[in-house]
Amino acid sequence: MIPSAAPTRSVRTGVHVLVVLTAGAYLPSPLLPGYQHDFGFSDLSLTLIYATFALVSAPALLVLGPATDALGPRAVLRASLVAGAVASLCFALASGTPWLVVGRAAQGVALGAATGASSVLISENAPGRGPLLASAAFLAGTAAGPVVSGALAEHAPAPFVLPFLLHLALLAHGWSRVSRLPAPATGLRWRPTRPRIPAGVRAVFATAAATGFLAWTAVGLFLSLIPALLDRAGHRDLAVSGCVLGSVLVVSVLAQPLVSRLGAQRAQRHGLAALFASLVLLTLTSGGSAAVTTLAALVAGFGHGLAYGGAAGAVESTAPTGGRGAITGALYLAFYLGAGCPAIAVGLITLRFPLETAMSWVTAVAAALVLLTAVLGKPLARTGTSQQHQRNASGRTGSHCTSAERGRGRRPGLRARRERNPGAARPVLRRRPPRSRTGGGPGAGGAAPGQRPHRPSGPPTGGARRGGVAG
Repeated sequence: MIPSAAPTRSVRTGVHVLVVLTAGAYLPSPLLPGYQHDFGFSDLSLTLIYATFALVSAPALLVLGPATDALGPRAVLRASLVAGAVASLCFALASGTPWLVVGRAAQGVALGAATGASSVLISENAPGRGPLLASAAFLAGTAAGPVVSGALAEHAPAPFVLPFLLHLALLAHGWSRVSRLPAPATGLRWRPTRPRIPAGVRAVFATAAATGFLAWTAVGLFLSLIPALLDRAGHRDLAVSGCVLGSVLVVSVLAQPLVSRLGAQRAQRHGLAALFASLVLLTLTSGGSAAVTTLAALVAGFGHGLAYGGAAGAVESTAPTGGRGAITGALYLAFYLGAGCPAIAVGLITLRFPLETAMSWVTAVAAALVLLTAVLGKPLARTGTSQQHQRNASGRTGSHCTSAERGRGRRPGLRARRERNPGAARPVLRRRPPRSRTGGGPGAGGAAPGQRPHRPSGPPTGGARRGGVAG
């Protein structure tokens, strides 16, 4: 028998693993300029090192996500912790650029696998508030990573080793917690699946995916390039750099509760407006001013919280229950690609232009895309939502008929057709008490002999013949 404290312990374990692995994935962000000085790699390599994480996380999420259903959260989380430990060892022992690339790839595998497993573990043991807890844990870890590594690198010895040793200790504690989870008794086979978006939610999903992609584009540009830009502008305090990066996600977490008040669609629109303002500020300064960059970071965090939360909420509210996991996985795929692809674009532009120019161009394009999404997304999302409401009202989604209707042999959609024809006969749900007349005994259930039974006007339906007045 599972003790009553087991669900709470499982939730805490899932939150711990998700926070630790997410923080580990963003520990290197403030340290990348130092690695570039020591190893002498180019700006293109700088962006590729950062983007390797996002580009590996996306397929890992799709390939390893279904493994949770077949193997259970414990096995998947153990594998994630091992991959996270390999990543931290690569960074702690790094002696060249290949170590950093391998470490970032291992971080992508770790977080790609842990995202689904941790979310399942949290949601199953905390019904109702599970998605909010998982989202908060993901953002909290993203914020803690650069803040902790920046502070340790600035004020503690061994700046490129100590953060990862601390991370290894947290991973070891996470292993002990995960090992105490119950082993699942599943007989399913692990088979990677391709996400499929039902036709009824494609409009809403397209708007949410575009909004989430752009929200993580802004965050990805901050986390990947702002430390290097601040360093070249003369702002070399790694603690300050880490706090600027962390402020984006801290404000995002604080903005999340507003999503439920505004609603998913309004939250996305307000978030896009804030993201547009932030990207304009970033285009004008390109990290040259610490004050303007900090302001842009705060505005980007507010916009990210509303846009990211609104996108996830819109998909959650419209997705069918049976395919919600696959649709959510596809949405997170857009999030990961948004965090990595723009950084690669900046790196490719640096082959011919300075990093500051490349940053300005990419942020200007991102701002234009934000504006375009805000203009086109509103009618598209409204169309998708109205189509969903129409299908729910007509009763033609899902199996279309209840178990009671199937037991009576009623065809799907009969109720909707009867409502469109008010003159049709309605079945009488309760028999009238029988009358005692000559020639008809009590309880005969029909009309007296020689008396024609009364029927309502209009053509009788199959429901009236089966379940109506006996005759």
